[in-house]
Amino acid sequence: MTEKSDHIFDGIAAKFADNIYGTTKGKLRQIMLCEALAPFVEVSDNIQPKKVIEVGGGTGVMAAHLASLGHSVLLTDGSEDVLVHAKDNLKTFPNVSIQHQYLLDIQNMEDFDFIVCHAVLEWLNEPYQAIQFLYDNMRKGAILSLSFFNRDANLMTNAIYGNFDYIAQGMKVRNQVRLNPKNPLPAKQASDFCESIGFTVKAKTGIRCFHDYLKNPEHQTTQFEGLVNLERTYNQTEPFMWLGKYFHLVLEK
Repeated sequence: MTEKSDHIFDGIAAKFADNIYGTTKGKLRQIMLCEALAPFVEVSDNIQPKKVIEVGGGTGVMAAHLASLGHSVLLTDGSEDVLVHAKDNLKTFPNVSIQHQYLLDIQNMEDFDFIVCHAVLEWLNEPYQAIQFLYDNMRKGAILSLSFFNRDANLMTNAIYGNFDYIAQGMKVRNQVRLNPKNPLPAKQASDFCESIGFTVKAKTGIRCFHDYLKNPEHQTTQFEGLVNLERTYNQTEPFMWLGKYFHLVLEK
C-alpha cells in the first residue's frame, strides 16, 4: 500500500504533464532515456517482444514508445487523474493495458520480462524500500529500467543559483511544492545500493548532465540540437554522468 506521505498527482495531472513534457527538459529527458534503453528493448528476428510493466507510468509517454516497438505493456500508476490522460494518449495502442495500482501493491511482478520505474522513487517516503521490493518480486533474469531525481545534481543546481541557506537546511522546505520531488537520491549511493542487494548494473546514464546548468537558459531552446549531441556524447562518461539531473540505471536480477 502507498503511505500517506507518498506523493500522488491527483488534482494536478494536467499541470504535471505540461511541466514535465511541455518543456525542453522533458523533451531531452525522453530522448536520452529512449536512447539509453535502446540496446535492451530492440526487437528483431532473433529478439522477441517483451512483456513490460511500467510502474508509475504517468501519462503514458514511455509506454507509447515501448508499445510502438512491439512490446506488450501494462502501465500502472497510483493517480487516477494521471491515468485519465494516459488512457487518452494510449488509445491507439492495442498492446497497452492500464491499471490503477500503487507500486507496493503489485503482486505479479514476476510475470514480466522488463520493468520500468522512472521518476517514481523521489516521490516516495521510503525509496530504498521500493528498490528492495522491486528486486524481491522480479524474476531472475528480468531487467529493471530505473531512473530517479539526482540529489547531488540538485545540490549543484542550487549552489549555482546561490541558494546556500536552502542547501544548509538539507534542501528541505517547510511548505513542500507539489511538483518538487520530496526525496531525491544521491546517484552513486543509489547505484551502490542496487548492487549490494543483488542487482547487476548493465548501464549507467546521466540524464540532463548539462541542460540545467547552462548560464544562458535561452540556449536550452535555441541550441537544443547541439545540446542533445553534447548530452549524448558524455552522459555515460565520468564525471559528467554523475551530474545528470536524473540518473538512469539498467539493472538485471
